[in-house]
Amino acid sequence: MKLVVRCAGKRDTHQQDDPSDQKRISTLADETQNSKATGTTRVQQLGDFELRKKLGKGGMGEVYLARQISLDRLVALKTLSKELAKKGDFVARFEREAKSMAKIDHPNVVKIYAVDSFKGIHFAAIEYIDGQSIQQWLEALGRFSIADAVHVTIVCAEALKHAHAENMVHRDIKPDNILVTKKGVVKVADFGLAKVLDEDVSMTQSGTGLGTPLYMAPEQARSAKYVDQRCDIYALGATLYHMLTGKLPYTGNTALELIIAKEKGIYPNARKVRAEVSERLDLIVDKMMAKEPSHRYKSCDEVIRDLFSLGVHSESLSFIGGAVDAPGNAITGGATQLNSLGPAASTLSPTQTATPARKTPAATELIGGDTPGSSTRIWYVQFEDAKGKTAVEKHSTGRILKMLAAGQLTAKARTKASADGSYFPLSQFPEFTKAVEDSLVRRTAGIRKEDMGNLYKKVEKDQKSFQGRRKMKDFFRNTFGIIKLILLLAAMGAAVWFVVPYLKDIPGQVADKVGLGEKAPTTESPSADSPTGTNATSPVP
Repeated sequence: MKLVVRCAGKRDTHQQDDPSDQKRISTLADETQNSKATGTTRVQQLGDFELRKKLGKGGMGEVYLARQISLDRLVALKTLSKELAKKGDFVARFEREAKSMAKIDHPNVVKIYAVDSFKGIHFAAIEYIDGQSIQQWLEALGRFSIADAVHVTIVCAEALKHAHAENMVHRDIKPDNILVTKKGVVKVADFGLAKVLDEDVSMTQSGTGLGTPLYMAPEQARSAKYVDQRCDIYALGATLYHMLTGKLPYTGNTALELIIAKEKGIYPNARKVRAEVSERLDLIVDKMMAKEPSHRYKSCDEVIRDLFSLGVHSESLSFIGGAVDAPGNAITGGATQLNSLGPAASTLSPTQTATPARKTPAATELIGGDTPGSSTRIWYVQFEDAKGKTAVEKHSTGRILKMLAAGQLTAKARTKASADGSYFPLSQFPEFTKAVEDSLVRRTAGIRKEDMGNLYKKVEKDQKSFQGRRKMKDFFRNTFGIIKLILLLAAMGAAVWFVVPYLKDIPGQVADKVGLGEKAPTTESPSADSPTGTNATSPVP
């Protein structure tokens, strides 16, 4: 039976699936190549999609470049492998998640056009990206400029923010799943499909469905079924680290070693690996990759705000030629949501280009000293002093910013502008919002380092305790062995002591029983014809 599909048009939904059709997936690429080699005009076709060539193979199956006949456009066609196609529950989840993914309409998310099956072959048609992945660019460049790395991260965070609003968690953010078109537009791929892989029990057991351990959050490694958007933030932070340094934050010879390293939460800071990385950017990376989810950013909106406020991102990717006017770029135009980045960003028209964000005086300049204007405004500040007692003092804006930077004030401090007003948290006043957030980032980093120190102490204590217990066990085991040996030798000696005397009599007893022993001498009476002629029993006169 030929496996080449010659007919185009609508799918025949009444035709029974032939078991041999399951083999078609593994032969599609071969037949396509054979058709090219022989020069025939015969083509492969799945319903409305005409296969052009094989692009690669992924966790689900093979990927082809195809043309959607009805709309005359190129698409990437992802087919399910024959093993997965046999699992009805997996196919159902695949179709359900693909439909959910189709609801994500964002210029920086790879679109999904259709999910269908043809003669037992299940597939999803997605947007074809004529470019390379971030992973391929990293392999070529080693690492990105800081401006390019922050640019890519902000764009991906915008895409993730939009998806999270639709209750979609990617679960497998990594350089391989971030694509860049030839015009420099960054796009996040494989939304929803990663979740299907996670939920498949057999693939989870084999390690395929757990996402990529190199970028995966620790809690996702423990339980892939109970994750939230903070897992994507962690993976995006690990990707940012890789783009900045050219290295992975965690390494290991096996997945188990990698997961154990992540549980410890110790990795070289990006600033130590690359001195160009600013302290604030280093703290942002640390907060994105905090081991405990509660210590991370709660949303991508917070990540975008902090990265954008650095003002170091590029307007376009420097390694892509002609990418300055690229449409759909989250930094260069209004095609994406920039409202969360502040008034300067939200007022951009679709044709304008966002300039790097300027640092506000409240967040930066005033930390170094008071300046005229708002920095001289007097506030009533309520806070806990070093002794834990509540204190109220009057300070200028600049002085409060200095105290926040020095750690003398925390986010718990409250303030008011007049003596008869009400106290409110510092973070509710625009003058102090950014400074409070920066202090929280520093505090989180401090807590992280303290936690790591305590963890190492605990590990060292447990190790010493384990070694002590092992020595005691070895001592008692050796002592017990020696005692057993002594008792055994004593028992053997006692047995020999009692048995040897009996062994001496055994040969004589055996000889007597067989009649070979010596007989005792007997006395006989003299006969009548004895020479003496006398009776031996008669008395002598």
